[in-house]
Amino acid sequence: MQNVAIADQIDELHDPQTFITKYIWSQDHKVIAIQYGLTAVFVGLIALALSGLMRLQLGFPDAFDFINPSDYLQFVTMHGMIMVIYLLTALLLGGFGNYLIPLMIGARDMVFPFLNMLSYWFYLVSVIVLLTSFFVPGGPTGAGWTLYPPQAILPGTPGYDWGIILMLVSLAIFIVAFTMGGLNYVTTVLQARTHGMTLMRMPLTIWGIFTATVLGLLAFPALLVSAIMMMLDKTLGTSFFMPALVSLGENLDYSGGSPILFQHLFWFFGHPEVYIVALPAFGMVSDVLATHARKSIFGYRMMVWAIVVIGGLSFFVWAHHMYVSGMDPAFGFFFATTTLIIAVPTAIKVYNWVLTLWKGNIQLTVPMLFAIGFIFTFTHGGLTGLFLGNVTIDLPLSDTYFVVAHFHMVMGVSPIMVLFAAIYHWYPLLTGKMFDERLGKIHFWFTFLGTYAIYLPMHYLGFLGVPRRYFAMGSMDFIPDSAQTLNQSITISALIVGFSQLIFLYNVFVSLRNGKPAGHNPWGATSLEWQTPDVPPHHGNWGPKLPQVYRWAYDYGVPGAKEDFIPQNHPVTDSERTAGEHDA
Repeated sequence: MQNVAIADQIDELHDPQTFITKYIWSQDHKVIAIQYGLTAVFVGLIALALSGLMRLQLGFPDAFDFINPSDYLQFVTMHGMIMVIYLLTALLLGGFGNYLIPLMIGARDMVFPFLNMLSYWFYLVSVIVLLTSFFVPGGPTGAGWTLYPPQAILPGTPGYDWGIILMLVSLAIFIVAFTMGGLNYVTTVLQARTHGMTLMRMPLTIWGIFTATVLGLLAFPALLVSAIMMMLDKTLGTSFFMPALVSLGENLDYSGGSPILFQHLFWFFGHPEVYIVALPAFGMVSDVLATHARKSIFGYRMMVWAIVVIGGLSFFVWAHHMYVSGMDPAFGFFFATTTLIIAVPTAIKVYNWVLTLWKGNIQLTVPMLFAIGFIFTFTHGGLTGLFLGNVTIDLPLSDTYFVVAHFHMVMGVSPIMVLFAAIYHWYPLLTGKMFDERLGKIHFWFTFLGTYAIYLPMHYLGFLGVPRRYFAMGSMDFIPDSAQTLNQSITISALIVGFSQLIFLYNVFVSLRNGKPAGHNPWGATSLEWQTPDVPPHHGNWGPKLPQVYRWAYDYGVPGAKEDFIPQNHPVTDSERTAGEHDA
């Protein structure tokens, strides 16, 4: 039998005929993307509420009887784990990855639609298991989102029994879901691109999602193995991570285990996880900036290689999270060096984003505002990362609010700024409606200025030595009284930012019903997802015939062109043959 390229195969997709097959047990990548998105946003709102409760305690200690030290530690743990894994990873890859990959590369769907459906349902089960831990004896685990043993499974830590077991089971199920989705993404990008869609014609969004997926497939097994080993330590009394120790005056049966081994396994996953979130954000913000600046992306090939290099280097920096764990100085020197090296391709990307904006016909739309806001927040967060990557500076700053501020600027605020930019940017494609521009701009300014009001003061608190994860500061001689006043202002800012997200939710859901029709390609974008015959795209995306790609995804402002953009599926004229992608 002759092999036929996937792009050439006869379309065997059949439109789902029932409500269940269309919206619940759907194999359509677009419906699965929406399912991922709604689930992630739901669980993310829970994490946002938990952060509000944490800030109430920190800003106004002992003012709320319903928050005790155990509750506080549980709020910290669940907030961190939900935000990093169940919101950001799931929404950026499960949501946007699912929706955009087939559309941007000109495919009808994922290569394995059934496996794609299963990945969502496994993700949903992992979320349900995680949320179940709120209702079991002892509540969810309070071991911190890093789940460090031995504390994670010893009495005295909140949720040391049921809570930690459900957390580990939930993570294992999530990793299974990610693996199914990830293999789908990689295969689809490599095998299902339409005619003319070479690797170097793919939008940077696809490059970011693709590289992040590969990172996840390589890094998540380390977390899976560590979760299984800790589960065995907890349930069967093995000693993978548990040394010989005394707990509550009793000699436990553990012996010979290494808690440091868990840290190595966790951070071998944990630092690539930063880029599993960041790389899709890098790609999406690149596409948003180019579209709304009406200008070709600066240095496309350099941007692609920066994404790939960042992905590769991310596996060689993990131990900068462990400087205070005790390691050979030469080891610390190595990881400090690699941390500084990985800053180079990251800085290249910031440099290219700024030059993309330079002399562009910038349209200050809502997506553009959030994209520009991301450049600010990510630059600031990245610069503080250089502080923490240096061993001698990290030692006094470790486990202070400086780390909290850095981590949130890089891993919290920056990806969420991109998520908002992406949602507003692709909302017309997703719904066929336009959102309320005025409400979107109000949402941006509350979010952007509010996050600075939260995290800039935290850097100062870190320099003062204020420790993180403390239920209350108490009386510490080295912390001035003004620190508590600052904590109060941070709490007020955090609550304002949290409630301002209701503006976003209102805008999204009301515009779905009352928004004006978006029409076809309202932003004047060049990439394939905006060239579908129908908006929103129907099942199978492209009608009877797949598109043919003739050019890269960033033909903006081409001299001699009738408009200021040329879609990827428009044939190249003789006058254009020396321009565009060949100069990238």
